[in-house]
Amino acid sequence: MVESLEVGQKAPEFEGQTSDGSRVSLASLRGKVVVLYFYPKDDTPGCTKEACAFRDANDELKELGAVVLGVSRDTVASHQKFTTKYDLNFPLIADVDEAICQAYGVIREKNLYGKKSMGVVRTTFVIDSDGNLAHIFNNVKVDGHAEKVLDIVRTLV
Repeated sequence: MVESLEVGQKAPEFEGQTSDGSRVSLASLRGKVVVLYFYPKDDTPGCTKEACAFRDANDELKELGAVVLGVSRDTVASHQKFTTKYDLNFPLIADVDEAICQAYGVIREKNLYGKKSMGVVRTTFVIDSDGNLAHIFNNVKVDGHAEKVLDIVRTLV
């Protein structure tokens, strides 16, 4: 378990394969604001709603110079289907080995209907253009989340 991350510290470096088959790293995005959001599973109700909200906000985020990246433990093939089905306009990173999830400390014990399991807790990190954590949204509630992220990004540009 990674120590909890805090606003102001350097964001953990990462690299991963995306839904379009390319690779992306935090280092390659230096100079841009990065919205890195972690979600439990492709094509499930909450995750779909969240992804579609980021899709709908992405034009404005791009205009502000921000890049949206979604991360889950799903495979590239799963991400490709999810992206196509919902016409997502940003990359999803396949973190099958959980390296990025572990680096950002988003795999935690979850309690669903009395059943405990380890899983991805919905979390969003806004990383400034210098690679520092500018804002952390823990235990994200999907409704209105993309707008809150947009508000934070506006303050960084």
